Amino acid sequence: MTSPAIVAAHDLRRVYGTGEAAVTALDGVSVDFPAGAFTAIMGPSGSGKSTLMHLLAGLDRPTAGSVVLDGTDLTTLGDDDLTELRRDRVGFVFQAFNLLPVLNAEENILLPLSIAGRKPDREWVDQLIDAVGLRDRLSHRPSELSGGQQQRVAVARALASRPAVLFADEPTGNLDSKNSEEILELLRRSVDDLGQTIIMVTHEEHSAAYADRLLVLHDGAVVEDRAPTPVTS
Repeated sequence: MTSPAIVAAHDLRRVYGTGEAAVTALDGVSVDFPAGAFTAIMGPSGSGKSTLMHLLAGLDRPTAGSVVLDGTDLTTLGDDDLTELRRDRVGFVFQAFNLLPVLNAEENILLPLSIAGRKPDREWVDQLIDAVGLRDRLSHRPSELSGGQQQRVAVARALASRPAVLFADEPTGNLDSKNSEEILELLRRSVDDLGQTIIMVTHEEHSAAYADRLLVLHDGAVVEDRAPTPVTS
């Protein structure tokens, strides 16, 4: 039985510029993302993969078409409502760790909840801290953590609000191979053990191998939708 779509894009188009200078970044993309699945998006530079993720996450608005995230049509929302939806129902992990240097690891994890004025669910936060293996690093500031540890803090921060979807944009881009493997395994476990939905943009076939599904874009269109190719070490 297929899980219902937690994110659905219908006939998405995104055009930047006007007239002869217009560039079509996405050209009529329709795709559903089932709940509790890990999807990787790949494609060459300029293929539209980052544009697609930005539209799905409500970071950009389509020229035409619609995106429904967790039952809400993003194209019907004003800026304030869109900001609130991203805060409450979307998690982000980027290539840059984006941690606040003056806060320790635990404070960084809890920051989105603090900003939203929400009391943390301590049982859930403790589960996350153990899942990312940071119990003995909670009082350390980012400068006292390795790159891999900083990205684990970023993953825990993204999951702290129990988002409907976690978007990961080249999450291992700043990490060495060992730390990259640890982050990808952590994302995989968050799907398998926590039921998280993940949509990840990557340029590496090896990273995509951790996903359940691979979308390949070219010239603003989905040209492949398949299971990723297993990568042997």
